[in-house]
Amino acid sequence: MGYVSDNLNLLSDIAKCIAMQFGENCEVVLHDLTLPYDQTIVAIWNGHVTGRKVGDGGTNAGLEILKGSAAPDDQYSYVNATPNGRILRSSSKYFRDEYGKVNGSLCINLDITDMIKCENTLRSFTGSGSSALTQTPELFVGNVDELLEIMMKEAVSMTGKSVGNLTKEEKVAVVHNLDGKGFFLIKKAAEKLADFLGLSRYSIYNYLNESH
Repeated sequence: MGYVSDNLNLLSDIAKCIAMQFGENCEVVLHDLTLPYDQTIVAIWNGHVTGRKVGDGGTNAGLEILKGSAAPDDQYSYVNATPNGRILRSSSKYFRDEYGKVNGSLCINLDITDMIKCENTLRSFTGSGSSALTQTPELFVGNVDELLEIMMKEAVSMTGKSVGNLTKEEKVAVVHNLDGKGFFLIKKAAEKLADFLGLSRYSIYNYLNESH
């Protein structure tokens, strides 16, 4: 059992309160990170904001925290973007067990796209310039298979080559890049990457054991 499952009713009431306060453009999500990563969402309000529902998985940011390659610090009011270009103002609160390991989170994603359009319109009249938004690379997807697909393509794109032209060394680099981001915490991720790179699953595990 984890903090989220032990306190689901209370956390759900708090999440609902936040969603009702800020309206239909405010998505509030409860993740139980003790569950398989393709089904961590145990409660969600206004899921249309990112196109997710109960039973869907987490983002790449959660994977990196579970892997230990990113600090599990609470984050407030950072900027994100959905795959269809909507701009979000997000906050993430993490829950920990008695050993300090993250096992759940409460995430708020407020769609501010229309607010930014209004702001830019006003700035065009006041002449005060435009605001710059720094977006963090958090991937909001409806299922974990889609998340894995995006992560694999991004890892390959970092080599500057197409997947069919990668050398062995570059494939090893791709494997280690994904490992650092928690890719292999997802069930059957190795099989998917093997298919993507045109390798055997055995080769993937060998590459993981190679120094890089």
